[in-house]
Amino acid sequence: MKEMLEAIAKTIVDKPADVKVSEIEGEASSILEIKVAKEDLGKMIGKKGKTAQSIRNLVYAASFKYSKRYQIEIQAH
Repeated sequence: MKEMLEAIAKTIVDKPADVKVSEIEGEASSILEIKVAKEDLGKMIGKKGKTAQSIRNLVYAASFKYSKRYQIEIQAH
């Protein structure tokens, strides 16, 4: 899941080298943190949050394969 999310994020931003995805695992759920450059934060969120919501929908659909819930957090570094 982490690799898929990283590939998606790198295609959206202007500085793909600055994209870092980390996973904090729990028993039934995990948190996936996407860290991007400060100037790319707006691109990751999108107008009215539509890009971020689309990413969450893709992760939600893929999560059924792993029987696990994922929470997505987008941050600038």
